[in-house]
Amino acid sequence: MRFAFAGIDFLGDVFETLLAKGWKPVKLFSRPCDGIYDFNDVTVSLARTLRRPIQMTRIDQADLAGLKAMGCEALVVAGYPWLITGWERHLPYAVNFHPSPLPTGRGPYPLFQAILDQVPDWGMTAHALEPAFDTGAIVAQRRFALGGQETHDTLLAKCQMAAKSIAADIAESLPRLWSEARPQGPGTYWPRVAQAQRTVDWTGTVRDVLRTVRAFGSIEAFAQVDTRYVYVWEATGWVEPHRYRPGTLVHRHRKHLVVAARDGFVQITGWSPFAPGPARRS
Repeated sequence: MRFAFAGIDFLGDVFETLLAKGWKPVKLFSRPCDGIYDFNDVTVSLARTLRRPIQMTRIDQADLAGLKAMGCEALVVAGYPWLITGWERHLPYAVNFHPSPLPTGRGPYPLFQAILDQVPDWGMTAHALEPAFDTGAIVAQRRFALGGQETHDTLLAKCQMAAKSIAADIAESLPRLWSEARPQGPGTYWPRVAQAQRTVDWTGTVRDVLRTVRAFGSIEAFAQVDTRYVYVWEATGWVEPHRYRPGTLVHRHRKHLVVAARDGFVQITGWSPFAPGPARRS
């Protein structure tokens, strides 16, 4: 099947899976990435190797008409921030990959909240594009359990692996899956997490603190240690009665910091005073 892909490396395995299954790409749509939290270099490099046109601006009606002229049959979207409407006049199929078990978890990036809320299971969904984000009929879905020590990075890996599995099914059976797609019905919208949710609250329990760190993983949580803020990606802890004020730096050994929480101590082993980017690398 001839297709266009709209996305970045976040779910770039979808693009690669469709290619491996024999689908023929006609064009890549991507977006500018910061090279810190999001990337598209692998996906763009693959499109260049295949000598396919690449567009970094939002898809409009002229672009959709252009896809039709190229004989494109399907638009596959995975990690693309802009709403795409009006495709029905130009293409038989348009599918979006969303990292949640829709209709639960509509919204820009629900993975952090899934861990903060300690949900017992999660999923990846491919759905038909609709005029509203994340609301289209479900074409395919995979669900999986979450562990008690789940991190952002393990959850992301599970979503990516599920997306590859779904992409393989779509490559084999899109017309059938499309005809059998089921409406979502009422759902829940999860907004982008606020900075307060990303910030460690030392008045919470050790368990609460570690869950915040796990929820953001390599994207990093914020924490105030004494008078300065640091970026944190790795920590462990233990419960122990004490009389320290929560947030007090109790002990330091080289770059390991031990900070008091409400009911014990947290040892921060992965942190930086600098935001990700050039300042940290220098």
